[in-house]
Amino acid sequence: MATITASPPRVGLPAFLKHRAVHKLLLLAVAAAILVPLANARWASGSWPSALTLDFSQPLAKASDWIIDNRDSHPLFLYFFGHVSNIVVIAVRAVYLTLLAVGWAGVTAIGALVAWRVAGVKLALGTAVAFLACGLLGMWVPTMQTLALMVVAVIASVAVGAVLGLAAGLSDRMDRVLRPVLDTMQVLPAFAYLLPVVLVFGIGVPAAVLATVIYAAPPMARLTSLGLRGADQGVLEAVESLGSTARQRLLTARIPLARKELLLGLNQTIMMALSMAVIAAVIGAGGLGDRVYQALASVDVGAALAAGIPIVLLAVVLDRVTGAAGEKLGAEPEPHSGRGWLYALAGVVVVAVAGRLAGRLDWPDAWIVNIAEPVNRAVDWMTAHLYSGVPVIGGTADWAGHFTTWVLDPMRDGLQALPWWGLLLIVAALAWVIGTWRTALTAVLAMAAIGVLGVWKPSLDTLSQVLAAVAVTLVVGFAVGIAAARSDRLERALRPVLDVFQTMPQFVYLIPVVALFGVGRAPAVAAAIVYALPAVVRITTQGLRQVDPAALEAAGSLGATSWQQLRQVQLPLARPALLLAVNQGLVLVLAVVVIGGLVGGGALGYDVVFGLAQGDLATGLVAGGAIVCLGLMLDRVTQPTERRAKKGA
Repeated sequence: MATITASPPRVGLPAFLKHRAVHKLLLLAVAAAILVPLANARWASGSWPSALTLDFSQPLAKASDWIIDNRDSHPLFLYFFGHVSNIVVIAVRAVYLTLLAVGWAGVTAIGALVAWRVAGVKLALGTAVAFLACGLLGMWVPTMQTLALMVVAVIASVAVGAVLGLAAGLSDRMDRVLRPVLDTMQVLPAFAYLLPVVLVFGIGVPAAVLATVIYAAPPMARLTSLGLRGADQGVLEAVESLGSTARQRLLTARIPLARKELLLGLNQTIMMALSMAVIAAVIGAGGLGDRVYQALASVDVGAALAAGIPIVLLAVVLDRVTGAAGEKLGAEPEPHSGRGWLYALAGVVVVAVAGRLAGRLDWPDAWIVNIAEPVNRAVDWMTAHLYSGVPVIGGTADWAGHFTTWVLDPMRDGLQALPWWGLLLIVAALAWVIGTWRTALTAVLAMAAIGVLGVWKPSLDTLSQVLAAVAVTLVVGFAVGIAAARSDRLERALRPVLDVFQTMPQFVYLIPVVALFGVGRAPAVAAAIVYALPAVVRITTQGLRQVDPAALEAAGSLGATSWQQLRQVQLPLARPALLLAVNQGLVLVLAVVVIGGLVGGGALGYDVVFGLAQGDLATGLVAGGAIVCLGLMLDRVTQPTERRAKKGA
């Protein structure tokens, strides 16, 4: 008689060992166990080997000398770049003279009436107050200079971006070609655009406008492509069934369906153009940015604030008007809307003519309010009472010193003490765990390129500042974002504050930190934290609020507390948004840490500033290239691929 024996039960792997990220970590551990001893035996010192460094100074110096020697004689400069430069100068001057001819009353009326027709009375009053505040602060002429440069730069940026976006939206091949270019330009800090443009066009308005166009065109290109590719396929098929040509489908279906994306691209282009137009003061753009730059150079906080306020007001007004125009797209037109525009135009003409007849084209000097002196007195008081010597808690200078001594110095020294191959292995591990092997390869190559450029230690100094700023930004941003997601009242209170901070150009953030902390690496980090914080808070709040309410109700029905719902349901489901917040925080922090070279941040930012100031192409361009590589590496390490984001793996 046969006996039946039960087979022993299978023993499965623990659940965590089945996770794909754990498999990758195990493979990396095996690779590290093999490669680390070999690398340590070959490069025991740990610093980037000089044998793997390429000297770009000589070829770049030769290129710089050739451009300088041939700028006034070579046909490329005479018949192309020269004509481009002349066109830009003529266009900016024409807009500027037109604004001056209309007068302060006419310009204010134009802004208010456009805002009224687009968004209503409330925004019209705010626009009028913003323009009047520019005059009261004694910044009317610099504001018009910045506005003239902005008008020309935005028109050119929109034209270039729309053409590139149209090509990418209609051609898969062009989309594949442009995507890495636009990705690189997105993580490229604004300062890195300046030196090559200055070398070709010299210091002045043409270089400022063209640097602004290069910086501001990518959002328009990306959103135009997105809008064209996201058009309703049903509508396109219906139009095609009527026998329309490809051109007719584009003009009658694709572009109208992409109107909201196009206007969002215009909004983003305007904001980035304003930010770059201010930064371009370093290369002779003039206007408000030049006033801020000169005031920062002399640590005149009052004068810097007087020029910084109009920049913020311009940014807020332009953001609100274009945003309101986007919200009205697709809505039913108001009755007699055409007549309303005619009345608005007639009102502008009446105000402008009245101002000219009254001889009041220029802002009256008697109406200027000098805020520089009281602000500087307040800064002096802060320096005397808050900068140092505060009992128990210490002053702001003490905080900056402690942060530098206890955080920035150890992080910098620790990164620089790591073996170069160890740092590459860490980068590969982080990028591969969150993405794919292609992501890891891109990140490693970007980091290795920094060493090849010969700026390994300055780049690690910049990286230490970025990591310290991001750590503080994420701790504060996640805490505030979680609180705002759980409280409608707090979210409503924070919304206008975040809106203002998100529209402020990068340059403006340097003003208060110089007043509070002086100059050095800590102030540069503080400015980066303030600049990146609004984006982190907003993305975190939005991600937590978009979690499926059914999941929260199910957890609540099982007796989960509010804290348990947050920790076990909301945060895991909002992980893609949280990773996006980390990614955006890193990119934004890097942008301002580099600009922090103007206030003593040192490292790569100082090299870029030095290259601009001295016309040293080798120093500035190599530092700019390292910044690009650093930004690309940080972007790849923190941004998951679309496939993983959709799976939530």
